[in-house]
Amino acid sequence: MPLRNIVVLTDRPDRGRALAEAARPVANCRMAGPTDDWIGLDHVRGVIADLSLERTEAQRCLGVLSRRLDGRPLPMAYVMRTMRDGELKQAEKLGATACFPPHALPRTIVTGLFRQIAPEKTMTELLVEHSFDRAELLFTDMFRAGRRGRIDLVAADDEIDPILHAMEDGGLWRWLDLVQAHDDMTVRHCLLVAGLAAHFMLHLRLSIGDRRSFVRAALVHDVGKTKIPLEILLKPGALTAEEMKVMRAHAALGHEMLLASGMTDRFALAVTRHHHEMLDGSGYPDGLSGAAISDPVRLLTICDIYAALTEDRPYRAAMSQAKALEILRSMAPAKLEVALVEAFAASLAGDGAVSHADNMALSGRIYSANRGTARN
Repeated sequence: MPLRNIVVLTDRPDRGRALAEAARPVANCRMAGPTDDWIGLDHVRGVIADLSLERTEAQRCLGVLSRRLDGRPLPMAYVMRTMRDGELKQAEKLGATACFPPHALPRTIVTGLFRQIAPEKTMTELLVEHSFDRAELLFTDMFRAGRRGRIDLVAADDEIDPILHAMEDGGLWRWLDLVQAHDDMTVRHCLLVAGLAAHFMLHLRLSIGDRRSFVRAALVHDVGKTKIPLEILLKPGALTAEEMKVMRAHAALGHEMLLASGMTDRFALAVTRHHHEMLDGSGYPDGLSGAAISDPVRLLTICDIYAALTEDRPYRAAMSQAKALEILRSMAPAKLEVALVEAFAASLAGDGAVSHADNMALSGRIYSANRGTARN
């Protein structure tokens, strides 16, 4: 799905910034002034115009827009200075498809514009889709850069809040519907783990800081796979012992890449290196066991395993939610912690199966672990 692009055309920068900020959860947005020459218009889906029509440069700018469109319709939400008939007619003549009074809230104006751009979608659906599109683009770029040994950590951080907002406002299942349609297996898996982690964190009522840490870790946890040959990564059958050794190197490789890229978040570093460790010591790369595996790593490991079980792989079809949870439960308590598996299952069901008190206890453990006062 292509990213939606809109332009906020304004001669009032403060008001323009507020309009752009209201639009950014659902669209890529750039601000322009009355001298804009409308380069790259093919990628623009709509315009919010906040200009004084008494100014000649405003009329000229809108005239250029009209000529560049050459009869092609483009939704334009116009913020009026007054609502007098003469000004309304002038705005319509210059291309306005919806007019709003000067006191209209930025969110109301953005909603009005998108009712024209995507009338079949709710604003919540648009928010989830745009967050997904941004994250998809991030992963594509990140995995391309990962083959060169470094990733853009700032770009990854920019996608944390949009993913959290998508889970908070749109819920997990809209996100999963979009994820399952993705072609690239590694990108799809990371998008799935990021969504599951964000949803789980909301269920546990963690602080916003801890939620962001979890999503950051989920975003980068498999970056080491960029160093794995595609013939192994995408092999449709079982891996040989030697191929499995190469595949398992991705955890340590990802950890090294994050350090080389300047990552200082010890939680993300730990998750990237240890998300395949098991409580009984049977995991890799370091064979950690028991208390040596921190609570946050235990939690992300559950999200990672569930994601792998419920997505199509070259060597098997996706499992149902029920079957995946059955497997997770069969891995506890030897490999996974029972309380965390049950909390994760409750987060998927949304049925309060894990009590508020238990959630708060788990949240306290995660809070402490993130600050180095519990298992590490």
